[in-house]
Amino acid sequence: MAQAFKGKPVADAIRAEVTEKAEAWKAKGHTPKMAVLLVEGDPASYHYAQAKGKAAEKLGIDYELHTFPTEVTEDELLRNIQQLNDDPAVHGIMLELPLPKHIDTKKATSAIAQYKDVDGLHPHNLLATVAGTPGLYPATPQACIGLLKHYGHSLAGKNVVLVGRGETVGLPLIHLLLRENATVTVCHSRTPDIGAHLRKADIAFVAVGRKNLVTPEMVHKDLLIIDAGINETEDGGITGDVAPDVMDHVAGMSPTPGGVGSVTTALLFANLMQAMLLQNLSTKEVNLNGNV
Repeated sequence: MAQAFKGKPVADAIRAEVTEKAEAWKAKGHTPKMAVLLVEGDPASYHYAQAKGKAAEKLGIDYELHTFPTEVTEDELLRNIQQLNDDPAVHGIMLELPLPKHIDTKKATSAIAQYKDVDGLHPHNLLATVAGTPGLYPATPQACIGLLKHYGHSLAGKNVVLVGRGETVGLPLIHLLLRENATVTVCHSRTPDIGAHLRKADIAFVAVGRKNLVTPEMVHKDLLIIDAGINETEDGGITGDVAPDVMDHVAGMSPTPGGVGSVTTALLFANLMQAMLLQNLSTKEVNLNGNV
């Protein structure tokens, strides 16, 4: 029977650490605060924004949701981002994606202050992810690796296939995997036979956004799969990129829901703690190892 890489125990451990750090910050006069900007029009984004608010409440972190109508102008959105950048009481900012087509996503994410960008999408944070220098790394790629390692699986020396090269998950994940000393093959829309690569892999990470992209005939019994895809189903639920019945044909796999997503949410708040360190709120009392 395949090992199920469930996210809850991993997320619980991260949340416990975040709660401890948040309390330490409060004791020193800094109440951690996250601000999320949501442009209406995508039901899934609204759901995720609400979920983050509930998570923040449990962690003892202040949370603000700024909601805008679909027709909000790019200039207005950028003005609101700048106001949050300038607000010293706000320590983390996240912009729910996707945005309406009339707003330039790269321009909007780049407008968030580097050390308040808990989603890790600012150009300087993406560069830090590549170089391994201090910064805020994208949460989902971190979640993918953290989930696998929590269940005792090392990446060092393993043949790893990454399916997907998107800017928010795939591209940052390439560099994190290389730093784990994995041998990485990247498959994408121009790869003629993804299954040929998966059948030779020890570990696979899938992050495309296309349900049932990976099917049983594409895998083998010793393969470990982390599914980072999120897709809506006809009944309003969510499913991953890997067909659920693949679980019966591999050695281990993360479920969707119940896998990467909960770890990603927890890591956003871990990034908030790191953001507060990088903002040097109290340079005499903190260090980059995460101690307050």
